[in-house]
Amino acid sequence: MSYDFKQRIFTSALLFLGFVFVGLLDNLFLTWLVVGALMILSIKEIKNILKLTQNDIYVYAIATWVVALFYEKPEDLVFVVAIILLSMVSYNKSVKLKNLLPLAYPLAPYLFIFSLYVSYGMKALVWLVVVVISVDAGAYLFGKKFGKTKFCATSPNKTIEGAIAGVVVATILGSLFVITNISFLAGLLISFVVAVSAIFGDLFESYLKREANIKDSGNIFPGHGGVLDRADGYLFAGIILVVMIRFFI
Repeated sequence: MSYDFKQRIFTSALLFLGFVFVGLLDNLFLTWLVVGALMILSIKEIKNILKLTQNDIYVYAIATWVVALFYEKPEDLVFVVAIILLSMVSYNKSVKLKNLLPLAYPLAPYLFIFSLYVSYGMKALVWLVVVVISVDAGAYLFGKKFGKTKFCATSPNKTIEGAIAGVVVATILGSLFVITNISFLAGLLISFVVAVSAIFGDLFESYLKREANIKDSGNIFPGHGGVLDRADGYLFAGIILVVMIRFFI
């Protein structure tokens, strides 16, 4: 077993234990704090990827996150922030639209993930985590053993066989963690769509890294890279899960 693989396993175990700790405590403030910390680290990484230099983005992000703690539907704040910032861009030509992109990715998805917890509790976050981990693990293991057909040019290591297997595994396992008031069949459908979105969340971050000609978004997690390298699937999947739950409830 290589050193890198051992490091990857060790880091994964620590991340899993961290999630279990937060999940068992199931405390609003702690969950807000942890997700917020990941959001700030993700903004730092996206700034580096996009080569952005302005730091006032942190002020907007933190201010929005503080309001989210006291607001019933945190994802609504995405639209308020967008209106304010677009107004700033149109009023002050020195404010470049590109510098505001981190508020669309990753701040907006993190607001949806926090909203998932606020609206539907820790069980909904567990559902999200199970689906994303399952699709990642399934795609990696099956793709490595049986994959032959490249998924797309953006991420040449991914295969269609692996992606299909990952989605199937995530759909089945995800359906076992469906929240109350969602039927089993609806849970299957939601898990399937969320799993597909997680793959494209991963793909989008791969696209950003390839455009920037870098391998990892950061190095905070030994063997895994940066926060975005671990959170990319959740950023798309979290939004889709919130929307689909609200559709079926």
